[in-house]
Amino acid sequence: MRWESGRRSDNIEDRRGMRIPGGFAGGGIGVVVIALIAMFFGVDPRLVLEGAGQLGGSQPQQQAAPPDPTQDKLKDFVSVVLADTEDTWSDVFRHGNSQYVPPKLVLFTGAVQSACGRAGSAVGPFYCPGDQKVYIDLDFYTMLAQRFGAPGDFAQAYVIAHEIGHHVQNLIGISEKVQAASQRGGQEHANQLSVRQELQADCLAGIWAHNANRSRQILEAGDVEEGLNAAAAIGDDRLQQQGQGYVAPETFTHGSSEQRVRWFKRGLDSGDLKACDTFSPARL
Repeated sequence: MRWESGRRSDNIEDRRGMRIPGGFAGGGIGVVVIALIAMFFGVDPRLVLEGAGQLGGSQPQQQAAPPDPTQDKLKDFVSVVLADTEDTWSDVFRHGNSQYVPPKLVLFTGAVQSACGRAGSAVGPFYCPGDQKVYIDLDFYTMLAQRFGAPGDFAQAYVIAHEIGHHVQNLIGISEKVQAASQRGGQEHANQLSVRQELQADCLAGIWAHNANRSRQILEAGDVEEGLNAAAAIGDDRLQQQGQGYVAPETFTHGSSEQRVRWFKRGLDSGDLKACDTFSPARL
């Protein structure tokens, strides 16, 4: 991925090494639940963080580890990708006669406090609509490569673009509608809506890649394969098979590997918001 010459974003908030509230308590089942959530990055943290924060009551403050100097280049990379999403979505919104308001991207180590609650690194990257910020512990990229088998800079960029997709959904009112509709049905209904929302965020990540490459020629040989591999690696079916030994489609919250790949590719191929309507089709 050609990124070194790109613009750097001013919307990076580096909280690495800052004093933060104590981590999640409770151990046992609580830790297992949070670990499972880690496999589904992109989840609306309000569904998990507030409850998880209550597992053990208030905890003493902890000092996060100081920033790792070996991550300086990765921080620079994240800043460039964020700036590129700003440029892309500003253009898309402008063509739709509206204005894009970019989010802040918060870097943290270990744990972080957001408007959606307190989150540990195990939760993975997430977007909080309450403060319109994306949160990421850069150590996640090591797990993406080693545990999920999805290395490469474009796979890393896909993670950011997916979370920015949630920000776009928040700005245009989709997130609010999904939340309201989820409350009118049972858990399986809420899961189905979550899948549609997550697949749309994948498609929106593809729109970013399409438009960024058309305008700034960011893609190199193998980049598309990296992105598709990352999307496949975090499909609910693959993660459930790895984590529990069987697949339960009624509990999917993000979509299968095949669905995630297909919707990301749909946005990548078309670059068109209309192609990312995941809520109308009867089948995904």
